[in-house]
Amino acid sequence: MTALLFCCFSSAPVRGLLRRQPHRLGQLASQPSVCFQLGRNIGNRSAIERQFRLVAPKAAMSMGSGTLLQDTLASALASGVALAILRFWEEMAKRGVFEQKMNRKLVHTSVGLVFILFWPLFSSSNLAPFLAALAPGVNIIRMLLLGLGIWKNEAIVKSMSRQGDYRELLKGPLYYACTITLATTIFWRTSPIAISAICNLCAGDGFADIVGRRYGKQKLPYNPSKSYAGTIAMAASGFLASILCMHFLASFGYIVESWSLVLAFFLVSVASAIVESLPISSQLDDNLTVPLTSFVVGAIVF
Repeated sequence: MTALLFCCFSSAPVRGLLRRQPHRLGQLASQPSVCFQLGRNIGNRSAIERQFRLVAPKAAMSMGSGTLLQDTLASALASGVALAILRFWEEMAKRGVFEQKMNRKLVHTSVGLVFILFWPLFSSSNLAPFLAALAPGVNIIRMLLLGLGIWKNEAIVKSMSRQGDYRELLKGPLYYACTITLATTIFWRTSPIAISAICNLCAGDGFADIVGRRYGKQKLPYNPSKSYAGTIAMAASGFLASILCMHFLASFGYIVESWSLVLAFFLVSVASAIVESLPISSQLDDNLTVPLTSFVVGAIVF
């Protein structure tokens, strides 16, 4: 009915009639020329609609294939850069540039944070987070193969383990890769929970060990293996990394910056640092307790 009225009022005879003698609209509508014009307009409209119905699915398919190609290329690039970073630190460990524990923490800090920088390259499709998670997912497979002794690579083991034992890769390094994979697939780039989990795990836990070993002379009364300096460094670095990542993703429109969000990031970082300082984190693994704390507290405060 709307199409009929539109075509009727848009025809030249009707427009002229309305300008001159509005009361004769009913008489003019019965004339054959007007009916023919009206029918031709409706016929053209129907033809356009039929053509649109044919073209629309093809356009949707083309758009879907375009986003799939975009996500595939972004995943390949992110995976390649992650492997290049790991390869770089493996070479540093092989050459003995850094002390083994320091080299391990540099790997720990850099890989996850660099991975977040590639999130804006992915599309908004539902498949995007799963393709993005292929990069840390590949590392899960690597840790399983190395930790089970199926694949031998002394340089990788040396760069990621505390004592050079390949079986250590089934704990901390495996938990690390699983955390980033889950944060990507479940929460993705629009969630502050994903940001806090990765930043507190990578920057927070990484700098806690680096600062604690150098300046941690004053030990915690409830855990002699942890220091005030390391715990403060973890809370500060995890919080700062979270704020920087929030600002980075907000510049692409994925996160809305606010002071309430800043406060929530601070609370999650402090909670993660406190849990990391507890003896249970040494008994289990801080690569497990820190992200779990970030997930739980983040679900409450965000």
